[in-house]
Amino acid sequence: MQRTAALRAHVQQWRSLERRAADTAELVEMAMAEGDDSIEAGATKELDAVEKDLEGLEFQLQLSGEYDNRTAILAIHAGAGGTDAQDFAEMLMRMYLRYAEKKGFAADILDVTEGEEAGIKSTTIEFAGPYAFGYLKSERGVHRLVRQSPFNAGAARQTSFAKVEVIPEVDDMAEIEIKDEDIRIDVFRSSGAGGQNVQKNSTAIRITHLPTGLVVTCQNERSQGRNRESALKVLQSRLLEIELRKQEEEKARLKGEHVDMSFGSQIRNYVLHPYKLVKDLRTNYETSDPTAVLDGELDPFVEAYLRAQVGEGT
Repeated sequence: MQRTAALRAHVQQWRSLERRAADTAELVEMAMAEGDDSIEAGATKELDAVEKDLEGLEFQLQLSGEYDNRTAILAIHAGAGGTDAQDFAEMLMRMYLRYAEKKGFAADILDVTEGEEAGIKSTTIEFAGPYAFGYLKSERGVHRLVRQSPFNAGAARQTSFAKVEVIPEVDDMAEIEIKDEDIRIDVFRSSGAGGQNVQKNSTAIRITHLPTGLVVTCQNERSQGRNRESALKVLQSRLLEIELRKQEEEKARLKGEHVDMSFGSQIRNYVLHPYKLVKDLRTNYETSDPTAVLDGELDPFVEAYLRAQVGEGT
């Protein structure tokens, strides 16, 4: 039903744009016939708006992957760099939450592990909205930050890393089957900031998938049942990712190609010192305004990545 509704809305967008273009053409003809400059100015303004909306719809055609219109599950893991890396992981979390606001995505933080001094060690966030996975899939990989560290007395330059994983949510529970005997479920108390925020009941869930060794935790819901449901959803999506990797590796093998399926290669540098620059190493798109990028201005990077993927025929 969701898929049908999304397709119906997409068709309606094209039909609405077609009507606007036809109406604008009539305005232009009327302006030419009557020599009315006021009508011509209005028609020109509307024509520019139609052209801009057309570019947006044409760009959406690049989001035609099988899973592009699904909800995205994004995980961030602090890497090398100690406290700076954990702070960087929290900066990325904020960046993606702000990006979600700008795109109109609903963001649900499923799990957060706080750092000892600052930042976070890891987080898992669900982003729901039109083509959420299609847009966010460009973010998977290792992100690198270079800056003057606020966590040492000398404010020395520090390089730190964080890994971002993005996977599509499983739509149909039957798409990925999880047998009861293949999982171990542990219950524990949710971590908190202390005081009244400390959970007195064991509501957090940790699920271990025995055949693969995958471990998923969820602790941000108030009930054990909701956390279990969310953790199972994330586990299914991670198992789907494994299956997709196998399929891509098999396709590459048959074609005689080498494909890096680790999603672990460095994709983007965020340099705050000694100069300011954010550069995507896959597309070479760059900007000298890292503040805007870290505040959620990601569309230029996402669009450059998607256009590059189309150019490669992927």
